[in-house]
Parts: sequence; C-alpha cells; structure tokens
Amino acid sequence: MAVNDTPPASTGAGLLGSLQRLAGTVLELGQVRLELLGTEIEEQKLRALAALLWAAAGVALLAVGLAVLAAAVLATFWDSARGAAFAALLVVYLGAGAFALWRARCSLRTPAGAFAASAGELARDRSALSSASAAPAGERPR
Repeated sequence: MAVNDTPPASTGAGLLGSLQRLAGTVLELGQVRLELLGTEIEEQKLRALAALLWAAAGVALLAVGLAVLAAAVLATFWDSARGAAFAALLVVYLGAGAFALWRARCSLRTPAGAFAASAGELARDRSALSSASAAPAGERPR
C-alpha cells in the first residue's frame, strides 16, 4: 500500500469555502457599517443646516430689534403713544431673535455625540468577535 501525502479534496475545498464565507461576511459587515455611517453623516448635515438657518433667523431678528430700539429711542421723545408701540415691537423682535439663537445652540448639542450609532455597532462587533475567539472550538457564539 502506498501512502498518499496529499490531503483529501474535500478538506481543501472546505477550508477554501470557509475562507470565502468569512471574507463575504466581513465584506457584508463593512458594507452595512458604511451605509450606517453614510446615514449618520446625512443626519449631521441636516442638523448643521437647521442650526445655520436658526442662527441666520436670530441674527436677522436681532438686527431688526436694534433698528427698532433706535427708532424707539427717537420716537420716545415725540409722543407717548408711539413710544409704547416701539417698545412693544422691540420686545417682540429681541425676544424672537434670542429664541432663534437659543434654538440654534440647542440643535448643535448632541448628548451622545456624532456617529453614536456607528460607534455602538462597532463596539458590539468587537465584543462579538472577542467572545467568538474566547469560545471553545466546539461551541458557536450566540
């Protein structure tokens, strides 16, 4: 009997198949993470645009408020009724401008930070991979 030193074909194909499945899984995982990152970038862009619009509205309203303030100072010396009207407009415009700037500032704050979902998914992936490598050879991680 001759001893055959080459491994059976099924063993090589099984290893090659496993490596191909592993590569496919890694590529799919990377694709999902990139899609999630793209979605979060889009959300951050929309948040920044909204904050910019609120800031622009706040600046415009504060400018109008300052114009009304100047008119109120001038009008105060004319008649008593005009002064009250200008003062009311002043309060309205300055209050609206302050509110718009406050909204812009609040919309820029992110409690969990930007890209929190991507970071959480990557942390779960890392823990799943570390638990998979720590599991005994016969068991599969859940």
